[in-house]
Amino acid sequence: MIHATVLRTPIGPLALLEQDTALVGAGFTADPRDLHARLHPSLRAHELVEVPDLGEIARAHVAYFDGDLDALDTLTVHAPAAPKRAMLWSALRQVRPGEMISYGELAARGGLERGARAAGQACARNLIAPVIPCHRVIAAGGTGARRLNGYAYGLDRKEWLLRHEAAL
Repeated sequence: MIHATVLRTPIGPLALLEQDTALVGAGFTADPRDLHARLHPSLRAHELVEVPDLGEIARAHVAYFDGDLDALDTLTVHAPAAPKRAMLWSALRQVRPGEMISYGELAARGGLERGARAAGQACARNLIAPVIPCHRVIAAGGTGARRLNGYAYGLDRKEWLLRHEAAL
């Protein structure tokens, strides 16, 4: 069974999905079913049950949005993926609040010499935002919105998260 709740945040509703105390999904949507439908098949097979509170997972997110930028670091996540993608997501969790890196740098940190495209795909398929902080990855070149280079939940949210973390 996967438990879900929706938090109100300064940048809109955030659906949180948990299984056995591990965060398996987090995304800026008001409907947890949207996120559940995109999970890895091994997780999607479990029934989704909405609950009023996810305990520590919810508290950590509230603390993050209240200004404790390290609050999400202690959460256990479970995100089934191919080995390369799992390495990139692991490397991404090491990027600190206030730090921005390029897709190429993320690839290098994940052990891929020429993996900027793979890093971009890993960010695009990340279903545990902002705990796996793909918002901290930017394009190596360009300015303004072209440098931010996209975010599954909108550039306005990416920019807000980066400002919240004092990276912009």
